Amino acid sequence: MTDFNNQIPINYSEEDIKSLNWLEHLRLRPGMYIGKTGDGKSMDDGIYILVKEVMDNAIDEFIMGFGREIDVTIAPDHVLIRDYGRGIPLEKIQDAVSKMNTSGKFDSKAFKKSVGMNGVGLKAVNALSKKFEVTAYRDGKSKKVTFSQGLLVDDFPIAESKEKNGTQVYFEPDDMIFRNYQFIPDYLNDLFWNYAYLNKGLKIKINNQVIESKNGLKDLIEREAKEEQRLYPVIHLKNEDIEIALTHSNAYGEHYFSFVNGQNTTQGGTHLSSFKESLVKTIRDFYKKNFEASDIRMSIVASICVRIQEPMFESQTKTKLGTVNLEGEDNLSMRSFVGDFIKTHLDNYLHQNPETNDILQRKILRNERERKDMEGIRKVAKESIKKANIHNKKLRDCRYHYTDAKYNDRDKTSLFITEGESASGSITKTRNANYQAVFSLRGKPENSFGEKKAFVYKNEELNLLQHSLNIEEGIEHLRYKNIILATDADVDGMHIRLLLLTFFLQFFPELVRNGHVKVLETPLFRVRNKKQTIYCYSEAEKQAAIKKLQGKPEITRFKGLGEISPDEFKNFIGEDIRLTPIHISETVKIEEMLRYYMGSNTKERQKFIVENLILEKDIPIENQALES
Repeated sequence: MTDFNNQIPINYSEEDIKSLNWLEHLRLRPGMYIGKTGDGKSMDDGIYILVKEVMDNAIDEFIMGFGREIDVTIAPDHVLIRDYGRGIPLEKIQDAVSKMNTSGKFDSKAFKKSVGMNGVGLKAVNALSKKFEVTAYRDGKSKKVTFSQGLLVDDFPIAESKEKNGTQVYFEPDDMIFRNYQFIPDYLNDLFWNYAYLNKGLKIKINNQVIESKNGLKDLIEREAKEEQRLYPVIHLKNEDIEIALTHSNAYGEHYFSFVNGQNTTQGGTHLSSFKESLVKTIRDFYKKNFEASDIRMSIVASICVRIQEPMFESQTKTKLGTVNLEGEDNLSMRSFVGDFIKTHLDNYLHQNPETNDILQRKILRNERERKDMEGIRKVAKESIKKANIHNKKLRDCRYHYTDAKYNDRDKTSLFITEGESASGSITKTRNANYQAVFSLRGKPENSFGEKKAFVYKNEELNLLQHSLNIEEGIEHLRYKNIILATDADVDGMHIRLLLLTFFLQFFPELVRNGHVKVLETPLFRVRNKKQTIYCYSEAEKQAAIKKLQGKPEITRFKGLGEISPDEFKNFIGEDIRLTPIHISETVKIEEMLRYYMGSNTKERQKFIVENLILEKDIPIENQALES
């Protein structure tokens, strides 16, 4: 395998060896601590990690039995979080937020099952904030310190205070690192609701909205699988250190939420893999039939949370658990810890609830029948793929492969789904062939709303697309991290986006839920004079560019991606690529949404179109000016 990143320096001497202090390292390599330094459009961007790091400390206080409320203020440029725990010891407040390897969590007696154990979190927030202010309240006294980019600005003396015990943290993300950032309300809403589900009895007040959960993970699964979609009541099982909730729906795919000590492990880990394995084994044993694992798990909506000492995560952002054996449990394995719980409690539940176990068995048998019915269709579809690969180069693949253990940069892998040869040609000529692949659509894909999975295998275009993504058996081996819809910003392009989104939401909804599906933003206008060229993504940006360049600059309206030359296209799919993730709000019912937009024509949709139609005569004259 070619090493894409192998660049040998010409000179290598003592001068090339450098030592950085903690602050320099954090600011130079923020990705090591908070993941992506994006602008907030992706749910895994670093600005949300900053919020989470502060919240984790407040949650740890609640878990230890101190403070039942957390007040949160989210503004466009800052965040303020106030907990009512014990408060950071006043004399140590400066060290706690600015000295690496300083933390109250190194003593497991104080924080037995904490989210963060290495004392990095608040230091990262401090280092990556334009303004960082922390105030501790303890026993009638308070102390405040302020920083900028990790450097101390003010160290206020201890003062008398009537405030309740606790800690208040205020921070403004550094716009030199998080350029043009914005907080997406839906992402924050999901983050705070997860805290509520995992901490029954906790009340979070965020911008005057109160968030709390009475039933823990049961509430989470009931939110994700609406009542009309659930095949049976949510199974909710828990003890002090483990909690699970699950049900099945009529949707395709598998949908999991996994947590460790309150941390949302979006990439799973040993606890989730143990849960999946134990679930299959317990159900096989209960029904005394060797069901296929995929038939048992198809359409499941489930969640697991474990609380363990000294959790080992695979990165500072804590999105994947690596713990194999549990600390302080005589080397009990995670597999046994989760497996024994599920074997005992799920088996008991199914024996005690015959109606649920009957519905579950019928669902598994229905999945089995559908899988077997499709075996012949899939065989024909595979032959079609072989022929298509020979005669039709629809996929221009990249060199990177996710099975290559040498590389840790799968986040860069992308598949651009384009319409037509001209657009795919422009992207293909300018892409980074190491990580960026291109799939060229032939015309508009068919509307897949309401169809069964067999529809995909019978449709050559969609069958080739799912084969290119390597998702026929689910998304565990998804070929590319980013699925980018690169269509024209016109009516036909929007229609193709809707048809592709319908396909993903109908058959692979977890791709959308997990943030893999995104829309490529390309400029609508090019404004230039002899000295400068500005690309504009909106009418407002165009007007600002005209004003900046003065005079009468040349204005070009790009009507389609194919009109953008390869030389220009490289500016839009490189490091400064603009991507808008597709995010489905928790309040949206996917089936109802698809039926409304993609189902048979309805009076409701006709009424919406008529009431919202904007005719050319209604557009201001200045916006109708012809552009060359």
